[in-house]
Amino acid sequence: MVEYHDREWGVPVHDDRKHFEFLVLEAAQAGLSWSIVLRKREGYRRAFSQFDPRKVARYTQNRIEKLTADPSIVRNRMKIAAAVRNARAFLAIQDEFGSFDAYCWRFVDGRPRLNRWTATTEIPATSLESDAFSNDLKRRGFSFVGSTVVYAHMQAAGMVNDHLVGCFRHREVQRLVASGHADRTGATARIEKSR
Repeated sequence: MVEYHDREWGVPVHDDRKHFEFLVLEAAQAGLSWSIVLRKREGYRRAFSQFDPRKVARYTQNRIEKLTADPSIVRNRMKIAAAVRNARAFLAIQDEFGSFDAYCWRFVDGRPRLNRWTATTEIPATSLESDAFSNDLKRRGFSFVGSTVVYAHMQAAGMVNDHLVGCFRHREVQRLVASGHADRTGATARIEKSR
């Protein structure tokens, strides 16, 4: 959890495969703790073809059944089937917009929202942007993408900076965005801790 927070959470993502990974993991997390899903991340990578949406979109009912017996992931049939359905809808968005990245960043006008929370109790579970994003995903055939799940995606993908202002990462992520090191190719600069 510390490594994920210190290196990854909140860094702007512009790589479609990473977006798909977060969507799969956040949907799996619904009703569970993030630490459970994070511990199973490698299992998800294996089970979901390294988060390649083209491969996942071709999963058959038989493959879904096999995944429900895989202890390296959350074995919830509805969440697994949703990941396959969502992969198909994800591909449709790529066809329409050129990339999922181009589609999703429209909900924040192409720039991360910089929040200035001083306590974790201030961080919302949803926002107007996540409501709009969630509703649009549902309209496009996605499931397990309620506003709370979508807001978690926005946080993970750096569409919002919800690190507390007292957290060293709040400043670092902001500097990363300002310097352009969180680029459109999905490559993100490695930020060294500066506590």
